[in-house]
This record gives sequence, structure tokens and C-alpha cells, in this order.
Amino acid sequence: MASAPDSGNSWFGALDAGARDAGPSGESFARLWRAFMTARVTIASVLLALQASIYALGQPVREEMILLCVAYFAATLAVRAWARPKRPGSTFDAQWLYTVGIDVVAFSALNFLQLGALNYTALFALPVLLASILGPILLALGTAASVTLLLLTDAWWVSLHTQADATARFLQAGLSGSGFFAVALLANQLALRLSREEQRAHSNQSAARMQTQVNELVIDTLVDGVLVIDTHGIVRAANPASRRLLAAQGEERAAPFVLAADAAWQPLAELAHLTFERQQPQQADVGLGHASRHARRLQVRTRLAASRDGSHESLCVMFLEDLREMEARVRTEKMAAMGRMSAAVAHEIRNPLAAITQANALLEEDLQDAGHRQLTGMVAQNAQRLARIVEEILNLSRVQEQAPLVQTRALRLDDMAQRICADWAQQNAAGHRLRVLTGTGQTAILFEAEHLRRLMVNLLDNALRYASPAADAIQVCTDVSSGQVRLLVWSDGQPLEKTVQAHLFEPFFSSESRSSGLGLYICRELCERHGALVGYQRVARGQVEGNEFFVIFRPASAELAPPLAASDTLF
Repeated sequence: MASAPDSGNSWFGALDAGARDAGPSGESFARLWRAFMTARVTIASVLLALQASIYALGQPVREEMILLCVAYFAATLAVRAWARPKRPGSTFDAQWLYTVGIDVVAFSALNFLQLGALNYTALFALPVLLASILGPILLALGTAASVTLLLLTDAWWVSLHTQADATARFLQAGLSGSGFFAVALLANQLALRLSREEQRAHSNQSAARMQTQVNELVIDTLVDGVLVIDTHGIVRAANPASRRLLAAQGEERAAPFVLAADAAWQPLAELAHLTFERQQPQQADVGLGHASRHARRLQVRTRLAASRDGSHESLCVMFLEDLREMEARVRTEKMAAMGRMSAAVAHEIRNPLAAITQANALLEEDLQDAGHRQLTGMVAQNAQRLARIVEEILNLSRVQEQAPLVQTRALRLDDMAQRICADWAQQNAAGHRLRVLTGTGQTAILFEAEHLRRLMVNLLDNALRYASPAADAIQVCTDVSSGQVRLLVWSDGQPLEKTVQAHLFEPFFSSESRSSGLGLYICRELCERHGALVGYQRVARGQVEGNEFFVIFRPASAELAPPLAASDTLF
């Protein structure tokens, strides 16, 4: 009864004896095992009821037959209740002894002990099928061989004790044995085929589930919105981007929902209907006009997913893209291209400009006429302006090309702000117009010293350009508010127009014709590189309103900031 190394021919493959089944094959094995065990209990109950019926009818019943049926019934109940399904392994397993073995012995005993014309040969089909479907081919053939030998032995024993012709009984035993061999072989091969189909189906299901998860992950992370709409206008699926684009007042609606339920979505519903009607992809720019907010402009593209054989409903896949974001990306790309071109032009201008400046200075030394010296002064002034524009463009190129800093130096903001303001006021002769108020004490920030100097100089130059000549027209303050370390640069200039405020930190934008429009853009780039935030607001100081640019820094521990030597200079 032990299975040979060909146990891999079992429906459920080879496994170490005693191991529990797992996965779909294990579930199928356990289900079939319970079915066979229930069938054994049922047959045992029928046999016991049959013996009771014979006894009730007054027919002679051997006591051994009743005891055998009771014992078989008890054995099948015990196996059904407590035995656990195990696959046949490469070594002998006792479970086949108390299942197949008990069945063969019990049915052989019934054949041997029966007194009437009843024939129990058909019952041998149960152990043969059990071994064929749940066991390897050798176990199935071995069970069929055992049953055949027992039938032949029974026929021989009967021929010894009766005078009747035994040829018919031997022939019947041989035919029955041949049938059991055929049943064992066919049942085993059919079980193997069904097992392979089950494994293939499970593998395909696993691959399909994995592909579905990958598709859902990709769709959920798309920047563009994706809607899947059926022919009734019901949104079957919607990724987070699409729900965000369709939402009003931050209320996102999860699928499924009716696309035409909201009046603002009516253009999308009409585009989906047009896609189904014409059976062709559509593209259009639409506006979603919610009453609670400004209309959102979208570029919408549709694709039709139709079943080839017509067995499934067609679906419309709709792609949504915010036109404002598209325009912003286009502007960013244009600005980047313009910046690269400007840097290249600035490099080419630098050398001729230096030659012009030097030649003008040499010419000015030999001129005595006041009118001529005025002309050279104009040349020098405009050359300086060109040099400043070139330097700003090159600074912009350097900021964009630098990689993010891995480590940033910790600086004491008050010390750095006082020194930078003092040096700037000395260079620009603006000491009477500048007032510095520090309030962060020993608080340190994460920022590079040279970048902080460039940031503050740009903000101070911008303030000087629009401030009045009055005392304290420019004020620099540092403070800590709600755990945030801030730098404030205020000037008493005129309020900025709304259109100017919207583009303050964009490159090459300026409200003044003689400015390059790069100073505030460089400030924003420097702040982003160090995790800081720069912004603008209109506030009043005392009785005077003015323009204030604020910078919110990343704080650092005060002990990280090294002491600043009095001899250090930033310029």
C-alpha cells in the first residue's frame, strides 16, 4: 500500500507525509476527502440498516455480519470525525491503511460471510475510486490488484466447499477485477487532467489579480484624471485625480455615481454619450462651472473600450487634464529654455561689456570738456546696468544648476542679519533709511551664509528701489512666532497692483522697465533649496503702510551654530 516514488502522479502532487494542504489544491483535496469519508459513513449506515432489515424480516443473519457492520460503521465515523486529510507521500502513510485498507478488508469479509444471494462486489468501487482520485497511480493499481486477488481467493474458497461449477464464479471475479483496473486507470488520469486545469486556472487568476493590482496602482498615481463610464452614464471607476478635478468645495464623490447627476458635469456626460454614439474617440476643452467656485477648465479625451465578440458592455474611458496645470508646465518649460538662452547670451556679452567699460574709463581720463565727460558718465552708468543684469542672469543659472545641499550650515539669524544689513547700508549709503530690529536671540537656522547674504541683499535692493527717502523707510526684523523663525524686510513703498503680486516671484517679470526681474525669483529658488518659504504681504508699521517680504526658515539647535568672529566679512 505504500506509494512509490511516482507519487508525483497523484492528482495533488507529492508532499511530505503529515503535512497539511495549502492553497487551491489543498482545498480541493480536503473537499474530496470529506466527500469520500461521508460516502463511507453512508455506505456503512446502509449496510447496518440492511442487516437490521434482514433480521426484521425473519431471515437468518450471522452474528459476525452484524458485528462486522457495526465495527465498520464505527471506524468510518471515527475517520470522518478525527482524521485530517493528507496527501500521499513517498513513504507509507497509515491513513491509507484505515481508509482503503479497512474498506477492502470489510467488503471482502462481507463477501465471505454472506449467506444469501447478496453480492457485495460493487462496494469495492469505493476504495478503488478513493485510491485513484486522491492517491498516486501505484496506489490505485495496487488497490485494484488487491481487490482482484481477494475476489479470486473468495471464488477458490467457495469452489472448495461447494459441488457447483466454479468456472462462472472465477470468470465473474476476473471480469470484476479487470473492471476495477480500468476504473482505477481512467479515474486517476481524469483526476490528473482536472488537477492540471485547476492549477492552470488558479495561475491565470493569480496573474489576472496581480495585473489588476498593477493597473489600479498605476491609475491611482496618474496625475491625469481617469473615469470609466458605462453606456448608462454611470461612472464605474474614478481615480483620485479625477475625483479631485470633479469635486466641489473639497467634497469628493466615490464611484459608482451618475455623471449627469451634477449640472456642472453635463459637458462630460455629453462627451461620453457622443463617444458611444459615434464609436470613435473624442477630444474637447470643457469648463466645469460649479456655483461654489470659479469654473475649472479641462482638456478631455475619451477612448472606447468595446468587447470584440459583443459579449460584454462597452465602456468609455475618459482622461481629464487641468488646463491651468498644462499652461503652467508650458510656462515653466519656456522659462527654463529662456533661462538657458539668457545665460548663454550673458556669457557672450560679458567680455565685450568689460572691454567697453575699460575703454570708456581710459577715454574719460583724457577728456576735459564737461559735455564729453557727461557722455562718458552715461556710458559708464549704462555699462554698469548691463553688468548688473548679466550678473543676475548668471546667478540665476548657477542657482538652477546647483544640486540640493546634503548638509546645511546652522547660522544664528540675528548675528547674520545685523552684519549683512550693516555692510549693505555702508555700500549703498542708506544707513539713515535702514532700521534693524532683532528678536530671535541665539536661535539658529539652517541656511548657507553666502546664500543668506544673496537673499537679503536682493530683498534690500528691492526695498531700496521703491522706498521713500525718509528715515526708517526700510526696516529689517527677525522674530520667532508660533515656533517659526522669520525674517521680515519692510519698506514704505506704494502698494503693488494685483497683477504684479500674482507674478512677483516669476523670472524676467518686473514692474520696472530698467530691472531684469530676476532678484525675487532668485530669492525663491534659494529658499526652496534650503526648505524655507518666502512670501509677500501688505502691512502697516506704526501709522505707515508698506510692502513686506517675509522668509520663514527651518530652525536648528542653537549649539550647532558656530560663533562668528568679528573679523569675518561677507562682502
